[in-house]
Amino acid sequence: MSVDRRKFLGGSAVAGAGVVLAGAAGAPAAAAAPAGAAGGRGRGRERYAFTVMGTTDLHGNVFNWDYATDAEFDDPAHNDVGLAKISTLVQDVRRAKGRENTLLIDAGDTIQGTQLAYYYAKVDPITGPGGPVHPMARAMNAIGYDAAALGNHEFNYGIPVLRKFEESCRFPLLGANAVDARTLRPAFRPYVIKRLRTPRGRDVRVAVLGLTNPGIALWDKAHVQGKLAFPGLEEQAAKWVPKLRSMGADVVIVAAHSGASGASSYGDQLPYVENAAALVAEKVPGIDAILVGHAHVEIPERRVVNKATGREVVLSEPLKWGQRLSLFDVEVEWRRGRWEVASLGSRVLNANTVAEDARITGMLRAAHAKVVAYVNRVIGKSVVEMSAEQAPVRDTAMLDFIAFVQAEAVRKALAGSASASLPVLSQASCFSRTARVPAGEVSIRSMAALYPFDNTLEARVLTGKQLREYLEFSARYYVQTAPGGPVDPARITNADGTPDYNYDVVRGVSYEVDIAQPVGRRIGKLAFGGKPVEDGARFVLAVNNYRANGGGGFPHVASAEQVWSTSEEIRNLIIAWVEASGVIDPAAFGPAEWRLTREGVPVF
Repeated sequence: MSVDRRKFLGGSAVAGAGVVLAGAAGAPAAAAAPAGAAGGRGRGRERYAFTVMGTTDLHGNVFNWDYATDAEFDDPAHNDVGLAKISTLVQDVRRAKGRENTLLIDAGDTIQGTQLAYYYAKVDPITGPGGPVHPMARAMNAIGYDAAALGNHEFNYGIPVLRKFEESCRFPLLGANAVDARTLRPAFRPYVIKRLRTPRGRDVRVAVLGLTNPGIALWDKAHVQGKLAFPGLEEQAAKWVPKLRSMGADVVIVAAHSGASGASSYGDQLPYVENAAALVAEKVPGIDAILVGHAHVEIPERRVVNKATGREVVLSEPLKWGQRLSLFDVEVEWRRGRWEVASLGSRVLNANTVAEDARITGMLRAAHAKVVAYVNRVIGKSVVEMSAEQAPVRDTAMLDFIAFVQAEAVRKALAGSASASLPVLSQASCFSRTARVPAGEVSIRSMAALYPFDNTLEARVLTGKQLREYLEFSARYYVQTAPGGPVDPARITNADGTPDYNYDVVRGVSYEVDIAQPVGRRIGKLAFGGKPVEDGARFVLAVNNYRANGGGGFPHVASAEQVWSTSEEIRNLIIAWVEASGVIDPAAFGPAEWRLTREGVPVF
């Protein structure tokens, strides 16, 4: 798994992907002035302008298509998605700037997220004998990417799938902080240095350092434990940026699969910050710009002052799924025998302003058609329509269905084991408020909308006391709301930015969530079988691997005894249940078991 460090250190050259490692010494770039600023122009002093384009969190989107609805993608803001749209934007920029004056990079999460990505990882896998080339590799190769950082979701399907994808890419996958667990040497290329030739024949050396998310160690422990380790971004940037400067890099760009907020969803289970991009900019000198990923937010431009140098670092994050393309417009000036950054600014382009590139859609039309046929296969029927619209505030059949199937799977798996006598509870979260299962015929795509992530299922043992604390932590999701007066469901959730997928409901016990109370004192009337849950009671919790491995920072579950797990995705367990049962009937899931209250009075 380790990579020879001689490929990355010293003055040697690495062939492929246009990589040149320079041996000449270089100093940190000058402060980044606002876009278009003169930067202290001297008479006759040579300047050169170039643009670095960036995408992130593409999540398997090539076409402007929603496989869950079997229709063109649309959202309330009328965004468009996909690499075919990005390709058109990229070609427009290259025509305007001159292709030789541009670079194109990505900040990770490429091969997971749509049924197109899933199909070629699991249904017709790229790792199979004579397997197909991954559609994302084909599209990105055709568009002409120069480098891409690893995202955490690159590891969802295991290292063999990732390595096969890497093998298919005509550009390097970068991950300076993805290291061999035994030797701590780079397991992927840490960086690439690209040369841009100026009109006067001087090269500008642009280094791209790739950083991924330390949370991989938790979220995909089953795939990486004992094989790969993921040190912190700040630590690894501090190690590599000076080396890049010593190799002669004139400009240093970081592609970081890490948001800019400084927050972490895994609590204190790792000593690293999950969303560390702004901290890297602030604390590691020598960086000019950071392409931010992971957080799925749009940042056209953010400037962070480095504490050591007082210089500004420019951050930009394009919106997920190929909805935006970030542009870093850089101007360098020849000063005292070297290039220095004179100005640097960033902006984003909107994919909904252009048409899809027919070259990209044409080359992947057959792959797309296979996936459309697969997701439209009918697997059963539903007695009623089930919707997730109210799932964050009410006990709904949609989440009950997920929890019911998970609990059944765990009970069957534990039959005859030492844990078979323990009550089985089941956790579920709302992944999308727009998800629905129609009345009548149900297809695979309905299940893909219901459960879009490739999580697997585990069974962990919790005590009654731990269960209560787990639910109290989950209930932080609600805004504290005084008794009396009407309640707007849209305004009482997502407190402190907690996303819907980090709010859990638990089926198998009944309880109330009193949103008039402060965080930590909200769970009341917690009961099992009509009797109050005692602190020493023991339960098995059916829980997805993301949560079980620490995702969201929920207490106790990551350290709890594991009594069973499977490598089968929960979505596939649901599909198999529907195929075996033939009919989804919410009446089978039992009555509502939780509700929101204010000082004992139901909110709804």
